Amino acid sequence: MRADDRQEGETRSVRVRISGRVQGVGFRAWTERQARELGLSGWVRNLSGGDVEARFNGPAADVETMLAACREGPRHAVVERVETWSADDEPSGPFTIRS
Repeated sequence: MRADDRQEGETRSVRVRISGRVQGVGFRAWTERQARELGLSGWVRNLSGGDVEARFNGPAADVETMLAACREGPRHAVVERVETWSADDEPSGPFTIRS
């Protein structure tokens, strides 16, 4: 079921930090594809220490689906930890990759 086929519900906005082997394995592009399929707004970027940071905003159930996907990551990633915080701002527009 696509995100636009679901009923409107509670919106959730979170900031996420993903640790492990998550750079150099296509994690950002994978995250962008997954988030866009779910209809989420936000962004993803690499951090200088080797982690990946993302902001997800959208229906709470879709954000939860995205967080579960991040715990697995793309095929060559090794996710060791996913930390999540509530975000005050709510990104709008299409999901993007930041440099």
